[in-house]
Amino acid sequence: MRIIAGEWRGRRLKTPKGRGVRPTTDRIREAWMSALGGDLDGLRVLDLFAGSGALGLEALSRGARDVVFVEKSEAALRVLRANVDLLGAQGRSRVVRADAHRFAERAPPEDFDVALADPPYGEGNAARLLDLFHRRPFARELWVEHRSDEPLPALPGLRHRPYGDTTLTTVESRGVP
Repeated sequence: MRIIAGEWRGRRLKTPKGRGVRPTTDRIREAWMSALGGDLDGLRVLDLFAGSGALGLEALSRGARDVVFVEKSEAALRVLRANVDLLGAQGRSRVVRADAHRFAERAPPEDFDVALADPPYGEGNAARLLDLFHRRPFARELWVEHRSDEPLPALPGLRHRPYGDTTLTTVESRGVP
């Protein structure tokens, strides 16, 4: 796995090992960043279910101001911290060991410009996160990667970008009252 564009273009990242690991492919990450506009200058980004940190590090490479990485697996956190160190991104990132849903529930409303989430497939995480965001947006915009056939709640404003078996679903905040 590598950084696709920006400051660290071409730099290789470490990946967690194990059967439960499913890193976002370079192709999907490129599609994701292109859909975001490719230029993330000055944005505050939240990377939920961060794993290796590839999504958030790609965002930093493309100009994001800072990224908060949220991951609960100790093995994934070791790899994530190694990747942050490898790229020298310590000053622009914060790594948090926490459950992604609990972190999002406690984040101040619209605390982030963009939240990126690549949760484990087949556990209902995408639907749960979208529902949480609908009730209490923790970013101005949420992007979730999920299996294309995964059932999602019928919420207003969801936009879907299918890429074969994978879909990126996004929704914008309706604003905080």
